[in-house]
Amino acid sequence: MSRNCLKAVLSIAVLLLAACSEAPKEKEATTEKPFPSDPVTGKTAFWELYKSAHSWAADLVPLKLESKTAAGKTNEAGKAAIWVGTFGSPKRREAILITYAIAANPPDTLKGINVGHPFPWGGPTDQALAFQTSDLSVDSDAAYKTASDQASAWLKKHPDKTEATFALGHASRFPAPVWYVQWGDNKNGYGAFINAKTGEVAKPGK
Repeated sequence: MSRNCLKAVLSIAVLLLAACSEAPKEKEATTEKPFPSDPVTGKTAFWELYKSAHSWAADLVPLKLESKTAAGKTNEAGKAAIWVGTFGSPKRREAILITYAIAANPPDTLKGINVGHPFPWGGPTDQALAFQTSDLSVDSDAAYKTASDQASAWLKKHPDKTEATFALGHASRFPAPVWYVQWGDNKNGYGAFINAKTGEVAKPGK
């Protein structure tokens, strides 16, 4: 082997040894955002539910969002432990329920995103219209504040009825989707409709 060839081989060997001796680079840390452990607002849950629904059907339309309770968690000030979203697919003629839960609620609900089974859906009706995501400008905590101002007199008379329930939907009698905020029940309670687009009272409570 000539001297020049020998030098070239030695140079390559030195480069290989140097490369092997370098400490391996650490991979960039990819930490998944932990699921909340405290109640969240409706919009927080809605967008997570919307992403799951989009994986089910690209032509999805939002139909309803409702708050639920979980054992050991207190829903307050417009935040809830569990939110259930209903989404429809005009092409499939089906709808689906997807649940966002910060805590398990046996036997039906596990912590996290729970995707239900599709069921037949005949399309929007006057009492249950689809709504645009752009119309959901007002979050449930803001709707709660407006509704609680409306319900202040009733709440003073019923100090034991402090936990409110929420339902977001759109009906033909309203110009935009509304939050229905209710204390108590239909027989002995107070409910107020809050415009989810403007935040204004859509219908006086009773």
